[in-house]
Amino acid sequence: MNSSERRMKLILMLQQSNSRIMVDDIAEKFDVSRRTVFRDFNSLSEMNVPVTYDKYNGYGIMRSYKIPPLMFTSKELATIMVGLNFVKSQIDKKLIEDAKGVELKIKEVVPDDLLEFMESLEERTVVDPYLNFGGQKMEGGDWYIISNAISENQSIKCEYRAKSNEEVTNRKIDPYLIVFFRDHWNVIGHSHKRDAVRNFVLDRMSDIQILDENFVPHGKIDVEGLIFRSDESSYKVEVDVQKSALKRFKANLPAKIINKKEIKPNLFRFSFFFDNLRFINEWLLQFPRELKIVGPELLIEKRKKLLKEMMEPTK
Repeated sequence: MNSSERRMKLILMLQQSNSRIMVDDIAEKFDVSRRTVFRDFNSLSEMNVPVTYDKYNGYGIMRSYKIPPLMFTSKELATIMVGLNFVKSQIDKKLIEDAKGVELKIKEVVPDDLLEFMESLEERTVVDPYLNFGGQKMEGGDWYIISNAISENQSIKCEYRAKSNEEVTNRKIDPYLIVFFRDHWNVIGHSHKRDAVRNFVLDRMSDIQILDENFVPHGKIDVEGLIFRSDESSYKVEVDVQKSALKRFKANLPAKIINKKEIKPNLFRFSFFFDNLRFINEWLLQFPRELKIVGPELLIEKRKKLLKEMMEPTK
């Protein structure tokens, strides 16, 4: 790290420590010489940082001193910009607006050189371009209200528009997680109507209200278990995948792999559970030559029917 980054981290180190710190400890922490540490302290004094010293206990900082709230290195700022650009690429209008608000606040307080760096990254860092430029922006599902309910273990109520028939019903939910699935945000929680864990798409939720009711999760929230859960409605799917497609298949499969074995050179059999055969059938089409469906038989029949429909001329 350069000297500016090191001195900023030194301020944070002194401020967060409950006791004073010796020069040798600082030198070891940053892998620099004692002389460099003394130069850093001289620089901090020139910046009017109230560093204190005790010859028996080392260096500290006045407890009343507060560092500016935004002291970013260029690398940290680049990380923030990638995150903000990801949020701005979403289809949820509210998330996009909130991300732009955060960006404006940061621009108001960073130094001019970092502001120029930030604006350059803003124009030249593109996250998920197909979603960013091609996806229709949606309204609905206030993620902030839901995240507050999650943090306080409070139930929510909302109006929910079903995907199957567009019917709007009142729902009461104990929200556990907010999850991003490829092109939409979901809330995973306990549905009081179904008395079971269900997924709710954010942009299908409206009139969300936090209820004055606390819920108690059944034990520690198992994030992986909630996302990749299976029940009696799930099917065990088996597919054979060519080695050339392994990386892409494993990185994007919307399910948890339960078994993998090499059945012949460069060919692997995967097993996973999935409850929506229509969706997984269409998803697997992105591997037209590298993947073969082994089971269940119902999925194979759906594949044959889908391919036949795709070849039929439009009327």
